[in-house]
Amino acid sequence: MNITSLTKDPDVQRLIAMVYRSSNPVLSNQFWNNIDGYETMSYEGTMQKIGIMFGTTVFFAAVTAYAAITISMNIAMAAAAIGGITGFILVMLLVFMRPTNPVPLMLSYAAFEGLMIGGISLAFEQMYSGIVFQAAVGTMCIVGAMYGLYATRIIKATPLFQKVVMSLVIGIMLLYVVSFALSFIPGSFQVPFLHSSGPMGIIVTLFILAVASLCLILDFNFIETGIKQRTPKVGEWWGAFGLLVTVIWIYIEMLRLLSKVRNNLN
Repeated sequence: MNITSLTKDPDVQRLIAMVYRSSNPVLSNQFWNNIDGYETMSYEGTMQKIGIMFGTTVFFAAVTAYAAITISMNIAMAAAAIGGITGFILVMLLVFMRPTNPVPLMLSYAAFEGLMIGGISLAFEQMYSGIVFQAAVGTMCIVGAMYGLYATRIIKATPLFQKVVMSLVIGIMLLYVVSFALSFIPGSFQVPFLHSSGPMGIIVTLFILAVASLCLILDFNFIETGIKQRTPKVGEWWGAFGLLVTVIWIYIEMLRLLSKVRNNLN
């Protein structure tokens, strides 16, 4: 019996659905039910996809920053706006459409997020010299620390853990959507402490950063479980995509946290 026919068995589908429950904001509980394939996920293949996704984002971020520095800073602002909005749309398309071949949309997402990251990073760097390096190092330290906690099973992606993190992620996303919508209304009410640089504003950003960091545990679990269960090879792309979404979120929150701290020190 080949892998394709096996994954279509109702009992196996229920098992896969149970095993692959993930609270990553781009992955749903029934994710694997509609995916077929003969080749299966591997560690090497997943690392390759992670390298491609992150490499694409870093490349476009660097190009954006270089163009803004050498031509006009307006490029940074335009790139950040276009990249952020388009990236959000692409995430929604991937989440709700679940395309058979998600690679073009995922690479497009990585490219547009690179535009956003490049523009935002340059803007923060102009306000606070050295903050981009600090945020990058902080992000890498968080990724390394969370992987260590996951690998040693100090933190486990239990069903309860997944539900709690998912609930927090949804709440934070709704908070940001409301804040973004209110920004278009002149003199409108602002979400308290979300963007302020005072002590409560720093605490709120620390909390959001902690939730984003916990999402890494779910990403690692998604990838590890997929490899162990020999799921379809396209899962390598989904694993890399989910990890990229989380790391970008952590990096942005690191920039926000450091800017608030440094603003208080000035």
